[in-house]
Amino acid sequence: MQKNLYLIIILFSLTSCYTYQVKKQVNTTPDNKQEPKKSTALANNTAPQMQNTAGAQNLNVQPVPINIQEKLAPNKNVKIDVDGKSYKIIVDRWENDSLVAHPVRNAKKTLKFHKNQINSEKIAEKRFSQPIADIITVTAYAAIGVGIYLLVR
Repeated sequence: MQKNLYLIIILFSLTSCYTYQVKKQVNTTPDNKQEPKKSTALANNTAPQMQNTAGAQNLNVQPVPINIQEKLAPNKNVKIDVDGKSYKIIVDRWENDSLVAHPVRNAKKTLKFHKNQINSEKIAEKRFSQPIADIITVTAYAAIGVGIYLLVR
């Protein structure tokens, strides 16, 4: 029982509240401009073709190209996918089209990647995870409560 308790305490002390999360794409299509066109076409009832073109514009929205150099700014802690292999790195700088970085745990080692090698859809930033922090907090409070109960009993 006591060995299990020590193991659980060690595991919780090694758990981090920070996780690598892929930033969600923001759709920058100006939907507000398209809706007035539809409403004026409906009000006039003279341009049903405008409705079809506006609807076609919504269907043909293409994703905005991601600028990797903006996503991977200096001193950011990120997880990238390069040619099928995952790296946790801290970005140092950009040299023309090459990313110069070092691994998270090894500042002496230098890694270089060309921007075409990096999978832009799988760039994950290191962020604070509130649900994990809440789970750790509740578990710690429960462990403290059980400890006090066992001491008093």
